Amino acid sequence: MIATLRGTVTSRELNLEKNSATVVIEVVGVGYEVTTTATTAERFQVGVVDASGESLLHIYHHITEADQRLFGFATAEEKAAFKGLISAHGVGPSLGLAVLGTHAVAQLATILETDDIDALCEVPGVGKKTAQRLLVELKSSLVLPVIDVTTQGGAGDIDLSDGIGNSNNGGLASTIADVREALISLGYSGAEVRTVMADVRTQATEEDATDSGRLLKLALQELGG
Repeated sequence: MIATLRGTVTSRELNLEKNSATVVIEVVGVGYEVTTTATTAERFQVGVVDASGESLLHIYHHITEADQRLFGFATAEEKAAFKGLISAHGVGPSLGLAVLGTHAVAQLATILETDDIDALCEVPGVGKKTAQRLLVELKSSLVLPVIDVTTQGGAGDIDLSDGIGNSNNGGLASTIADVREALISLGYSGAEVRTVMADVRTQATEEDATDSGRLLKLALQELGG
């Protein structure tokens, strides 16, 4: 099984409509065709290497009876999230890649915590009915690795089958959902709400976990600058 590839990207082809891409990375004279998100592909300019002298892709080697494909990611966290996505019922590699191509790992965690169906509908090919099914499937099984922004560099796993991952977060998830609905009703866009709720989540105390009024006030202060 191929876990990483380090070499020179010799070609790339973007499919912005699907937010995906195909790159060829040459390793010791052998070119490997890798499917990535468009965001990942854009990090690697053809023939340009990083400070270490080479480009690195974290690889998920997908093998079926009929085919083998390599999926590449800029970070180990993205690769782990992809593996978690395709382990959910009804989520194949193409859909898993489309999800990560649309939403970063930390964003995805917030989307699932706040039941943001509209955000899942932003994924190419996902309608409201599919988004509702995905929300149920992913919340019941997905464990997302995310960067802990409060420690700037520490990493932890968010187990969405248990809420958010901390002792007070079962109540926090429900409270965040209430605050999100309130902000939407006030006319804020889905993108604005996702951004501010990600900030609020990192600032929330145990006392805030079941107090939607406190969290709403905090969110409005953030939105007001």
